[in-house]
Amino acid sequence: MTWRDSLPAVRGKLLRDEPLAPFTWFRVGGSADVLFLPEDETDLSEFLKALDRNVPVTTLGVGSNVIIRDGGVEGVVIRLGRGFNKVQVLDSVSISAGAAVPDAILARKAAEAGIAGLEFLAGIPGTVGGAAFMNAGCYGSETKDVLVTATVMDRKGSVFLMSEADLQYTYRHSALQDADLVVLSALFETEAGDPAVSKAKINEITSRREQTQPIREKTGGSTFKNPDGHSSWKLVDEAGWRGKLHAVTGGGAMFSELHSNFMINPGEATAADIESLGDTVRADVLAKTGIDLHWEIRRIGRPG
Repeated sequence: MTWRDSLPAVRGKLLRDEPLAPFTWFRVGGSADVLFLPEDETDLSEFLKALDRNVPVTTLGVGSNVIIRDGGVEGVVIRLGRGFNKVQVLDSVSISAGAAVPDAILARKAAEAGIAGLEFLAGIPGTVGGAAFMNAGCYGSETKDVLVTATVMDRKGSVFLMSEADLQYTYRHSALQDADLVVLSALFETEAGDPAVSKAKINEITSRREQTQPIREKTGGSTFKNPDGHSSWKLVDEAGWRGKLHAVTGGGAMFSELHSNFMINPGEATAADIESLGDTVRADVLAKTGIDLHWEIRRIGRPG
């Protein structure tokens, strides 16, 4: 008898050996030992309280900025859904959103309510939970600029608040990345604005993304963080990797012809193809320029 044979009862779904590729934008990767889709916060809390502390737990958002390795993910993978997708306008400058709310939806809800300053979220292909987790940002703005508090849950099922200061935000990093916590929701505070102006900004950002990023491909968003004083896409491009197919175990992966900091799965890539491409390009750029590129995409799970 293993830990999977004595899992706590839940109101949501517990799926054993569930393929995770359909839950990611790259559409690659192995299975979760167990995938848990909690019904709501109480369901998640009761599950974590009863779960063996030795079982690893990984939280997965919409899978827009992650590589699930081909060997799958050990332990329990938690994916938050409709029980965590509420948006609430609190006043003329404040809005809260559940962790499963897509960033673009939050941007539009805020604009409709006359809350300015969240328009940049329309350019981030993820959820509120992911934005809080990694301090997501684009076009000169970051999550840390607008987030006031994040509501999180620990492995004991306890819920508490973390302030922006507690989260210790830096470029594409937060204290959450070094903690065993699940983001449940976040509170944002900015300034009152004109809905028409905010909607126009969102439309401009959306149009710009469609023209400059391979958003209709199987991709993972920005692959590397921008080094100080440099743009990752330029370094990748100048090293000769734009549109160059790279394969190790499958059909191969490449950096997009449209944006050379976006890796894509053009067809039958494996997670190994994609991760190996990133590591190979990192090594090549380092050898040619002395600049060490750092992953922005999260890589989780066991090798194939």
